[in-house]
Amino acid sequence: MSKLLKHILFIVLGLIITGITGMYLIKQNTKKHSPEQTISHTVKDATFSIFYNRPYKKERVIFGELIPYNKVWRTGANEATTFTTDKDIIIDGTPIKSGTYTLWTIPNSKSWKVIFNSKHYNWGVHMDGTAKRDPLYDTLIIEVPVQPLLNVVEQFSIYFENANNFTILYLAWDRTAIAVPIKV
Repeated sequence: MSKLLKHILFIVLGLIITGITGMYLIKQNTKKHSPEQTISHTVKDATFSIFYNRPYKKERVIFGELIPYNKVWRTGANEATTFTTDKDIIIDGTPIKSGTYTLWTIPNSKSWKVIFNSKHYNWGVHMDGTAKRDPLYDTLIIEVPVQPLLNVVEQFSIYFENANNFTILYLAWDRTAIAVPIKV
């Protein structure tokens, strides 16, 4: 192998290592501002889990500004939020098969569209900031009313509660919450 070819290979290898290291450091720095969380909830014989990243409000106006109205939101930060169920369930009268779905929302001032999408995405947005969601893979789209909150929720939160014959999936941030009823 010629000396020139060895130098070129060495330079290319160095650039690849530098690029991979740089991407890792950028991802780790981003995670500090929106830490990831996985929550699980069991009801009857069904277990639900959600993986998402939790951004902070930081004195910003969230809905209508940081998160624009009428645009698809990845429902958190960084990677696309995922919802997993190990049993078939019913959401808004529609059966959903067991499996993992990406969870997207379209916030508005009075109601939100909640979208369960069967495609998996590495990251929630394209380089230009638009959501990566492909509507061809939408399994379910429902619309739920906004529930104004009296107190500010500083960090975006997703949680479950049992109510009557339903499990309620809540999403809350700033002074806004929505509730998605799930029936096992």
